[in-house]
Amino acid sequence: MSGYSSNSIANKEGIKDLDILLKNMEPSLGKEKYIFCSVDREFDNEIISLKPHCVIREEEGLTLILKKEDADAARLAYEGIYRKITLLVHSSLEAVGLTAAFAKALMESGISANVVAGYYHDHIFVQEAKANDAIVALLKLTGTVDDE
Repeated sequence: MSGYSSNSIANKEGIKDLDILLKNMEPSLGKEKYIFCSVDREFDNEIISLKPHCVIREEEGLTLILKKEDADAARLAYEGIYRKITLLVHSSLEAVGLTAAFAKALMESGISANVVAGYYHDHIFVQEAKANDAIVALLKLTGTVDDE
């Protein structure tokens, strides 16, 4: 793409080996509160002004992942409040099994996993009230915390 430069790190391949990924996930819980909402409009400057963390185009409209404070300021309707857990390991987009493994661990703890894959990392949005439990479940999966 003309006018865009790729990050020099982009040339480094992400990890594909599931065992290595699981042992090195390094789940990191962010402090920000996020919401998911849907708007029936095109991506435009008004959407950009909301500073969306993520935009997903669906048939029904645009799904936005926004900081709660930005959604509140714009008076957007939403249902739940979430926290973002970033897996700091550089996972390949072609890695097989990582999402299934952490989704199963979270499911067994009664936690929903709303996953967004970035180029370098996976990001899991979990209910705010269950965020700390989610970290514990993920750390158990890495083998750094014992099952109790």
